Amino acid sequence: MSTLTESKTRNAVNDIEHITIRRIITMLVPLMVAMYVVAYIDRQNISFAKLQMVSSLGWSESAFGLGASLFFIGYLVFSVPGNLILSKVGAKRWFALSLAAWGIITIALAFTQSLTMFYSLRFVLGLAEASFYPGLIYYSTQWFPIKYRPRIVGFLVTASMFANMIGAPLNGALLSMHGIMGYEGWQWLFLITGLLAIVLIVPVLFWFPMSPAHATFLSAEQKQWLSQRLEDERRQETDKSVDTLFKSLTDKRVLALALVYGFICFGAYGISYWMPTIVKSFGVSDMTNGFVNMIPWAMVMIMLRWLTQKPERTNNPFINVALPMFTSAACLIGSVWFASQPVISFAFICGVVLSVFAIQPCFWNLTKFLSGASAAAGIAIINSLANLGGFFAQNTIPLVRDQMQSATAPMVYLSIVMLVGGICTMMLIKWLQRQREPSAAPMPGH
Repeated sequence: MSTLTESKTRNAVNDIEHITIRRIITMLVPLMVAMYVVAYIDRQNISFAKLQMVSSLGWSESAFGLGASLFFIGYLVFSVPGNLILSKVGAKRWFALSLAAWGIITIALAFTQSLTMFYSLRFVLGLAEASFYPGLIYYSTQWFPIKYRPRIVGFLVTASMFANMIGAPLNGALLSMHGIMGYEGWQWLFLITGLLAIVLIVPVLFWFPMSPAHATFLSAEQKQWLSQRLEDERRQETDKSVDTLFKSLTDKRVLALALVYGFICFGAYGISYWMPTIVKSFGVSDMTNGFVNMIPWAMVMIMLRWLTQKPERTNNPFINVALPMFTSAACLIGSVWFASQPVISFAFICGVVLSVFAIQPCFWNLTKFLSGASAAAGIAIINSLANLGGFFAQNTIPLVRDQMQSATAPMVYLSIVMLVGGICTMMLIKWLQRQREPSAAPMPGH
């Protein structure tokens, strides 16, 4: 009888878990995805604006690349403070304010007339968006047990892919509006993408819950189960030595994870930033360029859907984090080797995109030793420091292009960076595993 009772109890708990997680996903994820789609379109628009702005305003590729990359300096400066503020005032208020700020700044970019203005706006845009993605990651830790988090990050990465997929033809179409109402195509690009962020402010304020305790869509029993499950995981996984803001910001594991994620960001921003230029070199129109750029993002969406369906597919950091970095390096070389054959070269570029973006749903599980305010700060510092990879990518890749006068040289350079990143990732994963072994030396921060 006791065995039967235990079986019924387990089934009841499993039913509560299934229903609760499904309900949270249904109520939260669509709005999270919508916000991230708009955020990613806002980040992507600069690579398409470059196709017209450089010649229209008489700037060099390097000068434009510096301005584009200043976004990441602002991102670095405000990511940790912004995420800490979010943890204090609540996601609803902070996300709404972020949407308003970056929408207005993006619209202002449409009226750029000088490099000084361009550099200033790109920097403050980085400030406005600094705590958005790490805020979503931190917010998900307040709602989802560990085994479900790769699926949620998978939704966000899929959102970025969807943004790239629809953003490519959208940006191409906006560039084609050149001359309408006296504005150039790149100006229309900034005007429309800025308005998209402002439109989302109202639904965020009205429908985004502050925390599980404020969730009207969960029953008291569901709230109790979620609270207990998250608390049990915090006790089991959290490293008590990282219990203050200062310790989370100086913990060696946090800084090492920032380095590895920096390589990932370098690859992601490098290929995203340069891909429209590569496709343009095939001799296609702006509109065709946009549609061709949809292909790899659609492929990643399908792959991520499969990858994150089952937790066991995302729990091996060697396969899910390190291996894709080596694969991306190999595909980059393949794209150069077959540079004279656009179809084959582009197939290898698709392989790069698939490899780089397959990493992200799995990467953030490496931070499960953080919780609470330490998680907010730690996730933010990892994300902000890592985004310097985007800064260096958007500065050095155009510089390599200018210096070598070759469209393929940036791909060789990017391949070398990803190869080094893969080696560093293998070393980090082995080190983190040793830290969790009972016989290992004390963890950093002890």
